[in-house]
Amino acid sequence: MKKDIHPNYHMVDVKLVDGTVVQMRSTWGSEGQQISLDIDPSVHPAWTGGSSRLMDTGGRVSKFKNKYAGLGF
Repeated sequence: MKKDIHPNYHMVDVKLVDGTVVQMRSTWGSEGQQISLDIDPSVHPAWTGGSSRLMDTGGRVSKFKNKYAGLGF
């Protein structure tokens, strides 16, 4: 194995959406830094069963639905 080609692997704090802080190993940042997540397993539909609804930010979803209303969506 070649020397000095691998990134530094260290402990960082990961702040989940609900405020919980978990320590994980990562190559991101430096030792002890904190990553704040916007989406994590506690809120993502892939892990929660898909019960959450899509949030329409900026009216994009409704604009799309209005534009293609006659196509059977």
